[in-house]
Amino acid sequence: MVGGGGLIQIPALFAVYPNVAPATLLGTSKFGGLFGTLSAVARYAQQVTIPWRALLPMALVALVMSVGGAWLARVVAPEVFRPLVPLMLLAVLVYVVWRKDLGGEHAPRAFSGSHHLVGAGLIAAIGLYDGFFGPGTGSLLIFVFVRCYGYDFLHAGAAARVINVATNSAALSFFALHGLVLWHVGAGMAVCNIVGAAIGARLALRGGSAFVRKAFIVIVSLLILRTAWTALQS
Repeated sequence: MVGGGGLIQIPALFAVYPNVAPATLLGTSKFGGLFGTLSAVARYAQQVTIPWRALLPMALVALVMSVGGAWLARVVAPEVFRPLVPLMLLAVLVYVVWRKDLGGEHAPRAFSGSHHLVGAGLIAAIGLYDGFFGPGTGSLLIFVFVRCYGYDFLHAGAAARVINVATNSAALSFFALHGLVLWHVGAGMAVCNIVGAAIGARLALRGGSAFVRKAFIVIVSLLILRTAWTALQS
């Protein structure tokens, strides 16, 4: 519904496979997550208008940046990002709670102008982050579409999944080419991601933007606590 799946998957992989290289675990997570985002996009596309023509160029940029992030993950420990994740999510949460009307109405803005430069820049940066580490990417993308493009939370969730498919595909391709995927583990995760994404998308479409906004606030709050605790432990 609102992203954050990586903050469950990645810690679980690190806990179950402590002796496996971090890049391999990230690649395995991307494999499972890709199927979840693909199935969510398919579900959203049946009932929500997705601006494919406008999103595809940004998805391409995010894809390229994600490859760069995946390359960076091979030479820099992804854990360096860990303390920053709760801070980024906290800033998003405070802003969403403060602006009670944010994302309540779907009044999309054109993919041009100064707001588009900011939005496209943020999406490119999130693409780099997703390839490098990833947890919280979906939530951050939703916030960008709500804040910069005037989307409500439901449509922002659909648009965010399109970008997420691109970043996951790019990072997975890089990891796979370098033999950094546990395919047998990823296959099981893919099935679970498909089931979870189908349930989440159905709940989001049934509950509407107001429901997704509440779910966003709850999930981001939990993610802040989870990531802050993990950072303190590290």
